[in-house]
Amino acid sequence: MIRFYFHPTPNPAKVALFLEESGLTYELVPVDTSKGEQHRPSFRAVNPNGKVPVIVDTEGLGGKEARVFDSSAILLYLAEKTGRFLGQPADRGEIVSWLFFLGTGLGPFSGQAVHFQFAAPGGLDYAVNRYRREAERHYRVLDSQLAGRDYIVGSDYTIVDISAWGWIDRASRVMKGAADPLAAFPNIKRWFAGIDARPAVAKARAVGQDHEFKTTSDEETKRALFPSNYPAANA
Repeated sequence: MIRFYFHPTPNPAKVALFLEESGLTYELVPVDTSKGEQHRPSFRAVNPNGKVPVIVDTEGLGGKEARVFDSSAILLYLAEKTGRFLGQPADRGEIVSWLFFLGTGLGPFSGQAVHFQFAAPGGLDYAVNRYRREAERHYRVLDSQLAGRDYIVGSDYTIVDISAWGWIDRASRVMKGAADPLAAFPNIKRWFAGIDARPAVAKARAVGQDHEFKTTSDEETKRALFPSNYPAANA
C-alpha cells in the first residue's frame, strides 16, 4: 500500500499521474499547505523538509517500509519498483538527465516565476524578469528537445513526460498575461496535447477533489506557504 501525501499543486500532480497510470493501490492523505498542515510535527516526521508530495510505501524493498519525498525521487522510486515508465535501458542516462533538468531547473524556475508574478509585493521588477526569463529559457530547451519527437526521451512515454506534464500544465500561470502560453513553444504544445489526452490524466486531475482545500489567500496562507518571510514567528 502507498500512502500519498497530497495537495493539488504541480509536484504532487506528477505523482498522482504516475499512480493513476500504473494502477498502484494508494491511500490519499490530504495535506492543506495553505493552512500550514505541512509544518505540523506529525507531517515533519514524514518529510523533514515540510513539503508535499511524500509517499510511504508500506511494502518497500525487502518488506521494509519506505519513505520517499521530492517528486523526482518518488517518480524514480515508483518506476523502479514497478518496472514501468523507465524507457529503454540504453536511454537510462538521458532519462535521469532530463528528470534532473526538470526537477532542478524548469520546475523551480517556473515556481519562482509564479511566486514573483502573483504573490510577491510590487516593485520587484528585477526578480519578476529574472525568473520569468529563466522559465522561458527552460521551456526553449525542452521545446528543442521535443522537435520531431512524441516523447521527451526515446520512443516511450516515461517518468520524464509525467514530470514535465505537472508544470507545463500550469503554463498559463508561469507565462502570466500570454493569451496562448505555449504559442512560442510549438513542440511543447503538440507534446502536451498528446499527454493531456491520456485517460490517466483525467483521473489524476480528479485526485483530491472530494477534499475541501483552502483556496483563499490571507495572512494565514502567506505564513504557511512562505514561512521564511516571517523569521520571528519561526524562531
